[in-house]
Amino acid sequence: MLQFILTGYIENALSQAEYDKLEDGTFSGRIPSSKGVIAFGKILRECEDELRSTLEDWVLVGLKLWHLIPDTQFLSYV
Repeated sequence: MLQFILTGYIENALSQAEYDKLEDGTFSGRIPSSKGVIAFGKILRECEDELRSTLEDWVLVGLKLWHLIPDTQFLSYV
C-alpha cells in the first residue's frame, strides 16, 4: 500500500491527540508535540475533523516558511 510521507505524519500526529470535554458540553482537542495546534467542536467528531484541518494547515504553512517539523519519530516508518 502506497502511503505518502505527509499523510503518515498527520495520521501519527493525530494518534497522539488529546481531547477534553468542556463544561458547556463542547470538545477541545490538541496535539502536544505540535505547538499551537488546537481545535474546538460541538461534538467530538467535529473537533477531530477540525483538529485534522488545523494540523494540515499548520504543517503546510510551516513547510512554506522553512520551519522544522517537530518530532521526526513520526517519519521513522519511511
